[in-house]
Amino acid sequence: MNWGFLQGLLSGVNKYSTAFGRVWLSIVFLFRVMVFVVAAEKVWGDEQKDFKCNTAQPGCHNVCYDHFFPVSHVRLWALQLIFVTCPSLLVVMHVTYREEREKKHREKYGENCRRLYANPGKKRGGLWWTYVLTLVFKIVVDAVFVYLIYYIYEGYDFPSLIKCEQPPCPNKVDCFIARPTEKRIFTLFMVVTSLACILLSIFEIVYLVGKKCREGLVAMHNSHQAHRDHRESMGKTMGSSLGSGKNGNLVEANTLRLLQQETKKRGSSLES
Repeated sequence: MNWGFLQGLLSGVNKYSTAFGRVWLSIVFLFRVMVFVVAAEKVWGDEQKDFKCNTAQPGCHNVCYDHFFPVSHVRLWALQLIFVTCPSLLVVMHVTYREEREKKHREKYGENCRRLYANPGKKRGGLWWTYVLTLVFKIVVDAVFVYLIYYIYEGYDFPSLIKCEQPPCPNKVDCFIARPTEKRIFTLFMVVTSLACILLSIFEIVYLVGKKCREGLVAMHNSHQAHRDHRESMGKTMGSSLGSGKNGNLVEANTLRLLQQETKKRGSSLES
């Protein structure tokens, strides 16, 4: 299987991710995709060929193998990796849509027009919801596949000896799995890395939601502060206007009083 497309996808979405998202991408690419491509496929190889049962009854070998391994681990992990990484393509597509819309807007209204997006790759508005929904989808996919592995194979262990009584086996036969310890280690490794990716995605959602709530609270606080400052400035303006009006009335009263005194003095001088 060629994983070049998947590598390009992961490296392309890396620049739009948070710190948690970059760690998630590193774990997926280094500890899941690379291990799967380099080691897991070779460890399992032709599983049915290496599955041995101590009977020559025709069909017993195939029936016992199908009973204990209904789905190949390798194919199940391949589906898991595809489903868990392809949602990141939605983020890249959303950013590309924003960039194309911004480009058409500039072509229509000129380079000096008001921009639709200050930064098309910044997680705001619809892109924020797209990013969060992809994280939720990744968590669900990893959790479902971890449960499927446990449910289908009845745990994460690989016993060296398996007892099989499926028809057309003549009686209870012993079947042996090739390299059970190695397969057990790889299975536990893939399960642990899947759980680590689930935790990182949960942390990233908590970080994004917390950051969104904090920005909302800061904007609300700034709005209240601006409203309070506006009211205080209006109060000071009204107070100063009232104060200037009172001073003007006092000046006018004093002027009238002086004029009346001067008139009385002149009248008394004329009488004398």
